[in-house]
Amino acid sequence: MNFAKFQELVEKRGGFRTMESPMASGEYFSDSCGDMYTYYLKVGPGDVIEDVSYFTTGCGFGTATCSIVVDLALGKTLDEAYAITDADIEAQLDGYPDKKKDYPERSRLALQAAIDDFRKKRAAGTITDEMLAQVAHASARIATLPGNGRTSQDELADVPSEAVPAASDDDKVLIKLH
Repeated sequence: MNFAKFQELVEKRGGFRTMESPMASGEYFSDSCGDMYTYYLKVGPGDVIEDVSYFTTGCGFGTATCSIVVDLALGKTLDEAYAITDADIEAQLDGYPDKKKDYPERSRLALQAAIDDFRKKRAAGTITDEMLAQVAHASARIATLPGNGRTSQDELADVPSEAVPAASDDDKVLIKLH
């Protein structure tokens, strides 16, 4: 396993956010450990995934795996993203420990549930061609905005370490989920 890459994925949590106004979402609940994996999608013309994000209650392996899936799915067609395999995900970390081998499957199934949700909505007419065109237009506009894709953690990373007060045992961490 590539521990350095794993650690980077856990620290950066690429794609970790609840998406505003997703076109579709899908969940997977692991009854073996209680982890929840949720993916959110926005799709443009040609069924290309223009935006994908996730939320998980899982541990570092869940976070790292979901971040990998976001990277693998973004910019792909729905068919290409649906075809992502556990082996594709596992290869990104050069393998998983034996006790964590089911994490790629969990994340993949959540992504596939989101794609299934999109396809059901598309077939029912809830998602229209105009909506797909709007997503493509919005994605092009958002990509040019300053600060796009940055989190509060990114902002803290830009602050010199001497400007950040030292933590004490009495400090508490507040996590805000948006």
